[in-house]
Amino acid sequence: MRTAVLILLAASLFAGIPAPEFRDRRAKLQKAFDGILVLSGHGYAEETRDGFFQEPNFHYLTGWTEPGAVLILTAKEELLLIPERSERTERYNGKKLAPGDPGAEERTGFAKVLPVARFGAEMQRLMADHGRIYVRPADARAEKLKAAAPLHEILDPSNRIAAMRMKKSALELDLIRRATEATVQGHREAWRSIAPARFEYQIAAAMEAAYRAMGCERNAYPPIVGSGPNSVVLHYNSNRRKMDSGELVVMDVGAECGGYAADITRTVPVNGRFTPRQREIYDIVLGAQNAAIAAVKPGMKFRGETGSIESVAKKYITDRGYGKFWLHGLGHHVGLEVHDSTDPELTLQAGMVITIEPGIYIAEENLGVRIEDMILVTETGAQVISSALPRDPKEIEKLVQKP
Repeated sequence: MRTAVLILLAASLFAGIPAPEFRDRRAKLQKAFDGILVLSGHGYAEETRDGFFQEPNFHYLTGWTEPGAVLILTAKEELLLIPERSERTERYNGKKLAPGDPGAEERTGFAKVLPVARFGAEMQRLMADHGRIYVRPADARAEKLKAAAPLHEILDPSNRIAAMRMKKSALELDLIRRATEATVQGHREAWRSIAPARFEYQIAAAMEAAYRAMGCERNAYPPIVGSGPNSVVLHYNSNRRKMDSGELVVMDVGAECGGYAADITRTVPVNGRFTPRQREIYDIVLGAQNAAIAAVKPGMKFRGETGSIESVAKKYITDRGYGKFWLHGLGHHVGLEVHDSTDPELTLQAGMVITIEPGIYIAEENLGVRIEDMILVTETGAQVISSALPRDPKEIEKLVQKP
């Protein structure tokens, strides 16, 4: 029965964001910029990702997932420039849409689809009427634009786009919820698989298989399954160790579905029962997480030493004598990226999605505990999107223990 449900879900989920929403995003941005916006679409390197991931700002405004494209946006024009056809490249990587192909405008959602080779000519035309160019400093075209337009003001658009990305639309929230549901299913499959003498990679494989079966395309980041001494390594993802009875295993895993990420962490006992010491630390981390979730509301700062959600959780752990064993921040925004783009000046607003993930890591005891959940900021507080996955240690023990 469960397999049939997963197949049904896989057939119906994750169609992604439709073209009209991307056009609305561009239209909103056109009103905010008094110049030329240039964004390059390409894969990018980040320690938490593998494979080709479209540059997320470009993706947010275009929805286009093929490499090598460029967006040019002014108050009156929007141009999508894409590579021309290469027979050799397509023999290795498959056929791609090219300028002039029938239906190019319909498939991209742009009225003007031009060859990327036209970039220089189009910029020269537009620069005659605009004194400012907005381009991300990390964009490979940034330095060339500075050299080609020495009299133009070159500005970074990142914070303005980030401010838009931080507050999610109804369609984005739907995809994030579905990614979260699939990730929850992955954790549940892991709990069924955990046992002494099994390898961490076997648990990671069970999790990934579960959310791929639900229609998710890939991992939002490489799965972290750290048992025993690996539980205190924050971004451990080798997943090669054999687990032993009496240890804890930290599982930090997230699916990407329809382009949107989830990120959930649970810490469970390999043999299905917490020792008194493990339970002591687990309860402190859970208490800190609950305190932070209770403090979430619009207008609050997410991070900071005082008056923030993070300071609430840190105080909880520090007051219990374990402040020096918390080694990372409280969490991050989630969306097209698992560590989504943010404007650091903005406080929390309804419609933002964050994680709350306090942890304690005691290396000399090989004892690490992290609990992480997906949180939607609402008009009145917080909604735990990942609440279907238990956090109560007694519930975890019941689900992990074998008959």
